Amino acid sequence: MRLFFARPIMMLMLTLAGFSSYAAENSIQISPENIANLGVILGKPEQVKQIPVLSAPAKVVVPPTQEYIVSAAQAGVIDKLNVAIGDKVIKGQVLARLNSPDLLTLQREYLKAVSELQLSAATFQRDKKLVEEGVIADRRWQETRIQHNSFVSEVNEHKQLLEIAGMTDSEITQLAKTHRLTRQLNVRAPIIGVVLERMAVAGTRIDMMAPLYRVANLDQLWLEIAIPQERMDSIKIGDRVVVENAVGATGRSPSAKITLLGQSVNPDNQTIMARAALEPLHDKAPLRPGQRLNTRIIQASDKAVFKIPNTAIAQNEGKAYIFIRKPEGFLVTPITVVGKQDDQSIVSGELTADDEIAVNGAVALKANWLGLGSDE
Repeated sequence: MRLFFARPIMMLMLTLAGFSSYAAENSIQISPENIANLGVILGKPEQVKQIPVLSAPAKVVVPPTQEYIVSAAQAGVIDKLNVAIGDKVIKGQVLARLNSPDLLTLQREYLKAVSELQLSAATFQRDKKLVEEGVIADRRWQETRIQHNSFVSEVNEHKQLLEIAGMTDSEITQLAKTHRLTRQLNVRAPIIGVVLERMAVAGTRIDMMAPLYRVANLDQLWLEIAIPQERMDSIKIGDRVVVENAVGATGRSPSAKITLLGQSVNPDNQTIMARAALEPLHDKAPLRPGQRLNTRIIQASDKAVFKIPNTAIAQNEGKAYIFIRKPEGFLVTPITVVGKQDDQSIVSGELTADDEIAVNGAVALKANWLGLGSDE
């Protein structure tokens, strides 16, 4: 068998000339003293149940059901803005106050409808009594009842218009009692949340439905992850997503689960969007809507996989190997690298959590192995 040696390997082999070593094709026989001289450090692989599939950039977004644009239901002039960006608000809190002449018209129409209903109610009760006594014809009673129902509907319609404009039930009830009109219209928060954006300035005139604030409930957030299209087949619904470089007060990183895989490719960067719902943390890790960050997608493994240092892996002819300690030396064992995480790799192969492997010094063991038992 003809042997070829690179210069670095030959130099290392000269230091091994005094070793009583024997290497077979898949094993190395070496004494404990020579193991120490080679600087080999032993350790055990850590069995894990999850595999890091890939790392990908992501953006924090608010689910559509958790975000609202607060707008003015009537045209008018902004008298006052009560909250600013970042303020927390509760449902029903007054965010802004408008001076709206159009509100006067709505109130006047409502009071007119209420007055007509009151008159109709008197006629309704009178004709009801007369028809029971047989004084009036049934046809007249039917006409009276239909007209009364029409007035009831009209009052309900005008009341709903006032509610849409922003008046509360108590304010409408007070209006019906006092008949006192007001141009002051309060714009209230529709949810408990945080003000993300202010879109108006006090003192300016705005049209109907003009936006004033953007408010969102941040209890639930999503991640929109950009997955390279060639890796999309390796991602599944339910895969776990870990946010890198974002740790809460308890030391935990925010995590999420993939709930949607997009069906279209972004033509600008050839990525596909995957959506993941963030799991709520009690310590409120610092994630904000619009934030861009790095994520790591992790899948559950249905077979035995192990976490080992990258320094424990030796490469030869495009394949990966580790060195398992045996009484006579080391067993050269092929492995498959199924994932990487920082300075460690996730591997599968014929090993167990009880095996001792060379976590340092794999380069020296590889030189020994190749120099005595390979065609290189």
